[in-house]
Parts: sequence; structure tokens; C-alpha cells
Amino acid sequence: MHNSNLKEDIIRISGVNPKKCMRCGKCSASCPAYDEMEYHPHQFVAMIENGDIEPLLNSKSLYKCLSCFACIERCPRSVEPAKLVEAVRLAAVRKQGANHMTANDVPALLDAELPQQAIVSAFRKYSK
Repeated sequence: MHNSNLKEDIIRISGVNPKKCMRCGKCSASCPAYDEMEYHPHQFVAMIENGDIEPLLNSKSLYKCLSCFACIERCPRSVEPAKLVEAVRLAAVRKQGANHMTANDVPALLDAELPQQAIVSAFRKYSK
């Protein structure tokens, strides 16, 4: 997928406007995973705004985010970096071998211990 299309998809999926970011760094300052991340929340926002998505897709930072939303709470402009991180995660998952799921794959995944909601959620996520 072309980077400008990917950028637009990430913005659409997240519902976040990265242009609202004023680079104050409050999101990164409040991030409990800051020391573990290669790219910090304010950098995610800037990189997405600039269309520099590929490094984010391959970054370990993508999975270091705790999704605690501390960055969202601290942002004075309601930019919501965690939602952008989640949208990039979803793009990375979809990119990995185009691992799509079909309705025929579902019966093999059924398990009495697995909540049905998990199957439906996986089906929705991996069938696009």
C-alpha cells in the first residue's frame, strides 16, 4: 500500500487529526513506557503527519505502548497518540503476509473456553 494511502487509512481508522499536535511533549512525558520505546508518542504523531509510516510499522515501540491512554489524558489539544499507535499496530498486523481470515477458518478456531466475542473480533479484524 502506498504511504499516502496508508497515512490516510491510519488517520481514518484512528479518528485522530495529527495536525492538531503542537509538539509540547506532554504525551511523551506522561508515558510509562517511554524508556522502552524507540519512537515516543509525540514522535509517532509527527511521523504519521509527515507520512513516515514504514519505520513505525517495523518498530518495537509499536508493541511497547501499554494502551494506558496517559498520553491522551495529558494532551492539551486532544490529539490522542495512543489511538494512532493502535491504528499503526492494526496496519502492521494486516500487512504481515496479508493474513486474512475467511468464514471457513472460524470453525477450526472454536473452543469452549474462548469467548465468542474474541472470534467475532478476530474475524472482523482479519477479514478486511
